[in-house]
Amino acid sequence: MKEGELEALYNDYHQTIFKFIFMMVKDYQQAEDLTQEVFIRAYKKHHKFNNLSSVKTWLFRIAHNVSIDYLRKKRPIHLVQEFFQGKRAADFSPENILHMKERSKKLYEAIIDLKEPHRKVIILRKIKGFTLIETAEILNWTPNKVKAVQFRAMQALERKLSKEVYWHEKIH
Repeated sequence: MKEGELEALYNDYHQTIFKFIFMMVKDYQQAEDLTQEVFIRAYKKHHKFNNLSSVKTWLFRIAHNVSIDYLRKKRPIHLVQEFFQGKRAADFSPENILHMKERSKKLYEAIIDLKEPHRKVIILRKIKGFTLIETAEILNWTPNKVKAVQFRAMQALERKLSKEVYWHEKIH
């Protein structure tokens, strides 16, 4: 891979990769570092890219692996608890909060509170717009598993949002 090709990939995908990693690790600075790691790995392993998927799918697969590696190293036993005890949307960078409308913020908080597999599928399928097959490739799952997890994830998200609406209407 030539330097210009890597630069083009970086320019095309670094923002969307960063946003994905940020939603996974919930730490702005760490997400920046991990985004750089994605492109370093892509450069080092470009010879393994076999064109069976899109470059975007390949990069997101690397981003997924980098995020999971980071979370496992950070706290191997408490990986799932990390998501539920981590920062909330109020702790995120000021520019992110300014750009979020109240409804988007509630949706984002509900997604963050989902179980890790549910969150991954919703981020990849509904937010990032990956196909069923691409999502399966990124997560190293079967398409049927993606469908099943997505179905349960959407139900869980709907329950969380319904509770929020009910709670909000009850106080007002």
